[in-house]
Amino acid sequence: MEDEMNNTENLLELRNICFSADQQIIIDNLSLTLQPNEFKVITGPSGCGKSTLLKIIASLFPPTSGDIFLKGKNILTLKPETYRQQVSYCFQTPVLFGDTVSDNLQFPYKIRGDKVDLEKIKRGLLQFDLPLHTLDKKIDDLSGGEKQRVALLRNIQYLPEILLLDEITSALDDKNKQIVHQVIDDLITRAGIAVLWVTHNSDEISQSHNLLRMTKYEAPEAKQ
Repeated sequence: MEDEMNNTENLLELRNICFSADQQIIIDNLSLTLQPNEFKVITGPSGCGKSTLLKIIASLFPPTSGDIFLKGKNILTLKPETYRQQVSYCFQTPVLFGDTVSDNLQFPYKIRGDKVDLEKIKRGLLQFDLPLHTLDKKIDDLSGGEKQRVALLRNIQYLPEILLLDEITSALDDKNKQIVHQVIDDLITRAGIAVLWVTHNSDEISQSHNLLRMTKYEAPEAKQ
């Protein structure tokens, strides 16, 4: 599988990515590029490797073969923490930690040794239609939609160059889907980040700049 390459400088480039697990091929020879400010959607049937591809790009899984380049540099030459600050992955099932929402939203500052920007956090909560008292809520008391918005807000406290989104609106109602769509659109058009979004949502697909349709790997038939 290969999406359309162009002549502009690539922010991200995948070359001939293959991935196998338990002797089964999941991704076979996939190449793609992503430019600054680009909104690319990945879609396809369940089991075709969409989420696996995002995890490979996020450097959570190593590919079986193939290479990944960030601004022309093979990511194997980059420090993992440096790469993951530039390429941020938001899981389909949000992963929160600690006890409260505040613990999660302060975390990006603390791991960098920076002062917590409480005003920025508060603005983000309101942007995602979350009341300010949400900061004090226990993460176990959050709804699925609240967890997803908190996880996304945590990921954008420091803007990455590339944001990887895995079905992040699946637990949201229509109102909150639109809120997330607006936030992501602002990040692309105003902040200049690139977004690679796995989704089945028709609105998200229609708004994308480019679309990559993945299919399940089918082994070639054995010759008789």
